[in-house]
Amino acid sequence: MLEPRRVAVKSIANYLAKLLGENVGETVGYQIRNERKKSKNTILEIVTDGVLTRRIQNDPELTGVGLIIFDEFHERSIHADLALILALEVQEAYRDDLKLLVMSATIDTDLLSKYLNNSPIIKCPGRTFPVQIEYAGRPSSHLSVYIKGLLDKVLKEQPLGDVLIFLPGQAEINRCMSAAQSYLPQNVETLPLYGGLPLTKQELALNKSSKRRVIFSTNIAETSLTIDGVSIVIDSGLEKVMTFDVKSGLSRLDTSRISKASANQRTGRAGRTQKGLCIRLWGEIEQKGLKDFQTEEISITDLSNLVLELSGWGVPNYDDVNWLTAPPKRHFDVACDLNFKLGLIDNSHKITSLGEKVLSLGVGSRLGAMLLSCDTENEKLTACILAALL
Repeated sequence: MLEPRRVAVKSIANYLAKLLGENVGETVGYQIRNERKKSKNTILEIVTDGVLTRRIQNDPELTGVGLIIFDEFHERSIHADLALILALEVQEAYRDDLKLLVMSATIDTDLLSKYLNNSPIIKCPGRTFPVQIEYAGRPSSHLSVYIKGLLDKVLKEQPLGDVLIFLPGQAEINRCMSAAQSYLPQNVETLPLYGGLPLTKQELALNKSSKRRVIFSTNIAETSLTIDGVSIVIDSGLEKVMTFDVKSGLSRLDTSRISKASANQRTGRAGRTQKGLCIRLWGEIEQKGLKDFQTEEISITDLSNLVLELSGWGVPNYDDVNWLTAPPKRHFDVACDLNFKLGLIDNSHKITSLGEKVLSLGVGSRLGAMLLSCDTENEKLTACILAALL
């Protein structure tokens, strides 16, 4: 079962094992980078997308696997897109008995069904509690000051329930937390939640507390995690998106408006276990103008690592790939040019021996090439530190 985030992998594995009255690693196991829990009795193994891609590359027949579940697929990470491309190839070339299940709460199901050879669509409405939506309008002051005022009002008017605040990035989280901590009472606990946070600290936000909690989060809490006790959501309507600049060959982090699908997901966080309230920091008219779904990562990100994976798989040419969403051809060509200059692919885009070594490291084209270009111990030490920092 594929989950897009490490903390979600561990959380879901623990939740399912608890339902079975077992410990993690028995019927339900998991694997993330540098950590694995499973046994001979494990039937369901939950993994991150990078782990799944390595499994397929190392064992194209997927020995012992009968079903791959792609969960939270609406996030459309480039890794999930690649894993689905490879899984379909495995199904067609090696394993016609392999089953694929793609799951999502908000996605273009007709498009996905067509891509998966007109597979049937199973709809499960699930259970949700009513959530009252309020539109507070765009912040009239600095975001941290505006959030502080809203939070103060909400805590006074809503005496019960934890608060989940969606912010675009780590810097905004730190500023808003600092502003809030200056006046919040001692019985209210503030917690951050973002992808770069150490896993142990991410898990703190998922654990119940005797105190009322205010959790400042990026879109990591949008879909793949259920935080018990949350009944109030304050949504900035913003997210950070890594965008590839084809002219410079580098990526930059942009702040942009979320989609309607993301807004609905965030609102739903307030109604998972009880009725709730969602305050949106934009207007109703602006809501109608939001795009329906997020832009797929494959359309806007650096493709050098994806191109190397495809070359390693034996599908090095753009027109030969079975894209769910085809990326810009120019982005693909730039990625090929970079990998060629790094010595990872040859003139015909076939992977080289150096490229295969970089793939085995799982760190990407640039960092892998840097690590493997070192000769002396001092160079190796310096390269490892640089790779970790970057």
